Amino acid sequence: MTGKTVDLLIHARWIIPIIPENAVLSDCALAILDHEIVDILPSNEASKHYCAEQEVQLEQHVLMPGLINSHCHSAMSLLRGYADDLPLDTWLQEHIWPAEQQWVSPEFVEAGTELAVAEMIRSGTTTFADMYFFPEETANVAARVGMRCQLAFPVLDFPTAWAQDANDYIHKGLALRDNYGSHPLINIAFGPHAPYTVSDEPLQRISVLAEELQASVQIHLHETQKEISDALNSSGQRPIKRLQQLGLLSPLTQCVHMTQVEGEDIELLQQHGAHVIHCPKSNLKLASGFCPTQELLDAGVNVALGTDGAASNNGLDMFAEMNAASLLAKGVSGNAGALDAHSTLRMATLNGARALGLDSKIGSLEKGKLADLIAVELNDLEQTPVFNPASHLVYTACGHKVSHSWVAGRALMQDYKLQTLHTEAVQKKARQWQQHLQP
Repeated sequence: MTGKTVDLLIHARWIIPIIPENAVLSDCALAILDHEIVDILPSNEASKHYCAEQEVQLEQHVLMPGLINSHCHSAMSLLRGYADDLPLDTWLQEHIWPAEQQWVSPEFVEAGTELAVAEMIRSGTTTFADMYFFPEETANVAARVGMRCQLAFPVLDFPTAWAQDANDYIHKGLALRDNYGSHPLINIAFGPHAPYTVSDEPLQRISVLAEELQASVQIHLHETQKEISDALNSSGQRPIKRLQQLGLLSPLTQCVHMTQVEGEDIELLQQHGAHVIHCPKSNLKLASGFCPTQELLDAGVNVALGTDGAASNNGLDMFAEMNAASLLAKGVSGNAGALDAHSTLRMATLNGARALGLDSKIGSLEKGKLADLIAVELNDLEQTPVFNPASHLVYTACGHKVSHSWVAGRALMQDYKLQTLHTEAVQKKARQWQQHLQP
């Protein structure tokens, strides 16, 4: 065998690279060297050009970029099913916040993050954006497991188990940023919780710091009609307008939820290049409203996908999120062509990378990009026949058919088996916490 030596050569029945748009490659191979993709070429030519340290044959699989969960609260996986079938205000104020006040600790966050990360890897996520207390624990887990993440450290006006006031949150978050400034997998962002929990002064400070540091800002925004009504009653302004006046709308801003959107809101998003993170299943479960995804995309606004926390979604499966997003977009718009399969796949990959400022590194399978990718097996009776693999990924249940996962070329799952976590140990910890949390 002759040719250039590479670390890994993966042959797949189909490759969906995301770029070029709408492309589906058949019987091709992808070559990886030193964490990066170095080539995509027909399988029958691969052995002529490359000698691989490891070769993987995926005969009934789609190879595609790893999914990017652009918004979650990973440690809240320990609260999965804790307070279901309630509106957001009741759910938060009467159930979730009291439970967090009593139980959230570094140990809680470590156990919950391990549970979440295991679930995300098993269902195809390779990068996640998190906002939760004790983010240093989430960072430790992600680094140990080998997952890529953006950690938006929370900022609120009131005390929690992690910090006392807005200045304390920011101080601790900046220290965390210093600790992980050069880490290859972890980016630190600002996470002001929401306009109704953070006052003007800390929001202005965050806008200045974010611009100076070129750090992302993730914020829950326009999540419910009550949020809009309360803001209008108290200040006469919609929350997004307030953020603009405080200097907090920019290409660094990730606006989570945006279920209450009017024309002027879309214009502000356009003008400032801010991103929208759509969490369809959580919004549906909490009856928060509908994000007009196709309208936003048509206006040139970048829209990515997130699961929110498992406490308000009950799962972290981005394939389920894609399915919900596409179907919801069609129902809301009355257009069966809205958010087609390829557009939905872009939302869960490249659009997420753009929102997180990582699109030069991940989000598509291209030469020179980092080898963050997954393989999805399409051989079930329920997935037969396969006329269009992109359609199957969005419209059939695929999360449980993710067989392989790599981040920067490192295998996190092979043949459905986690490589950097022990499933039984993760579940044991979670069940121990269940005994404490039992309502």
